[in-house]
This record gives sequence, structure tokens and C-alpha cells, in this order.
Amino acid sequence: MRRLAGQKRVVERWRGIEKIGTDIAVLITLATEEQDVSLRDEIQSEVEGLGAELEKHEMELAFSGEYDPRNALLSIHAGAGGTESQDWADMLLRMYLRWAERRGYEAEVLDITRGEEVGVKSVTIGMNGDYAFGYLKSEHGVHRLVRLSPFDSDHARHTSFVLVEVMPEAETGIDLKINPEDLKIETFRSSGPGGQHMQKTSSAVRITHLPTGTVATCQSERSQHQNKDIAMRILRSRLLEQELEKQAEEKAKLKGKRIEAGWGNQIRSYVLHPYRMVKDHRTGYETGNTEAVLDGELDEFITAYLRSIAGRQDE
Repeated sequence: MRRLAGQKRVVERWRGIEKIGTDIAVLITLATEEQDVSLRDEIQSEVEGLGAELEKHEMELAFSGEYDPRNALLSIHAGAGGTESQDWADMLLRMYLRWAERRGYEAEVLDITRGEEVGVKSVTIGMNGDYAFGYLKSEHGVHRLVRLSPFDSDHARHTSFVLVEVMPEAETGIDLKINPEDLKIETFRSSGPGGQHMQKTSSAVRITHLPTGTVATCQSERSQHQNKDIAMRILRSRLLEQELEKQAEEKAKLKGKRIEAGWGNQIRSYVLHPYRMVKDHRTGYETGNTEAVLDGELDEFITAYLRSIAGRQDE
């Protein structure tokens, strides 16, 4: 039902674009027949608006992946470096939440482990919206920050690394079957700043998929039942992502392609000192407007990546 509702929204959106185009054609015909130059500005404005709308959705036409239309789970993990990398992870969390807000997506923090002093150690966000996974798969990889440290009394330059994982949300009972006997479910006390209730009761849940060793945890909710549901949601998506990676590797072997040495490659650098620049190392796209990017203006980077991979699946 959710998939059908998503398809209906896509159809309605393109029908709306079609109607705008029809209205513009009528205006042009009317202006031509009446030789009314006063309609020129209105027509120009409508054409520019239609162009912007088409550009916004053009990449959806190129999506060919089975899971591209789905919701996504995005996880952010601070790398080595303690406070520095945890603060960088928090900055990326804000960036993605602002991006979701700009696109009209519903973003839900499913689980978060905060740092002892500042920032976050890890966080998982549910991104709900049409083609959320299709767009966000461009963010999967290591993000590097270079800046003058606000936590260093000498204000020395620091480099921090954060891993971003993006997974399509798995649908229960459709994408994969999980044998309950393959699961090890443990409960423990929350280590986060969730108040006395979370500290005193074993409400946090850790689920391990024994055949693969895949682990998912959740400790952000007060209820053990809620934490278990969210942990299972994360686990299903991680197992689905592993299956997709295995299929991609097999496809690459059959076609004789070189296989990348893991998903942890550095994909983008955010330099705030000695100059200001955000650069994607896969596409070469860059901008000096670092503040806008960190405020959620990611569409140009995402579009550049999607265009760069268009057609590769069939090569």
C-alpha cells in the first residue's frame, strides 16, 4: 500500500507539470493571436517555473534501481578523534535534517548515542519520502572535515572523518526472511542522557543476526518494545544492504569489472581552513559556499553524482 501511494504521488506530480505546460501553451497561443505583448512577462515567469520544476524531478526518470523509490535509513558514525569527530558527526546530522526539511521529507531520529562532551558518536535517521534512497545513496561513504578546532586552545588545524551509511528501508516479509532462531536479542541499560528511567531500567535493545554477525541497537526510546521494533527495522535494512552489495560484487565479477576495496572510501571533503571549499572526489563538483552546504543545500552534489553514474549499470 505504501508503494502504491508513492506511485500515485509521482503520477499526480507529473500530471500537475503537464497541466502547467498546457496552460503555458494556451497563454502563448492567446498572446500570439491577440498580439498582446503584456503577457510576455507572465509567460516568461511560467516557463522559468516549469523549467525549475522539471529540473527538480528529472533525476527520478533516470532511477532504475529496484529500491530507489523507497524510504531510506541514514546512519552517521564518528571516526577516531573523540570530540572533534563527534562534533563533525553532529554537524552532518544537522546538515541532513535541514536537507530533508528543504525537500519536504519526514526525517525521524531512530537511535542516537551522544558524545560524553559534545556531538554524537552515532545516529540513525529514517528518511521518509519519494525516492529518498535514490537520492541519498550518493552520501554513502567517508566525509572529511578540515578546520581550525574550536576545542583546541592553540586553535590548531584538525582533520576529522565521519562514516555515513545509507540503506533502503526493508519491507517486512517481502525483501528477506529472517529466522527468529538466527537472532540473539539482549537488553541493557541505556548509556545515553535519557533521564533516570532509561538509566535504571534495561530498556535498550541489541539484536545480533548470528549467521552474518550483523548488529543493530536502539536505546533512544523509553520502552523496551519500541527499542526492539526500531532495532529490527535497522537490522532488516542492514541485511538488505549486505545482499545488494553481494549482488553488485557478483555482477562486477561477471563483467570483469574492478571491485572497490570496500565502502569506506573518502567521498567528499569539507575544508573550512585555510580556504573554504566543499569538493566531491567522485565527480569533481565543488563549491566555495560551505555555509550553504552545511545548512542542507546538497542537491547540486547529489545531482552531479547521479548524473555521473547514469548508465553505468548497463555498461
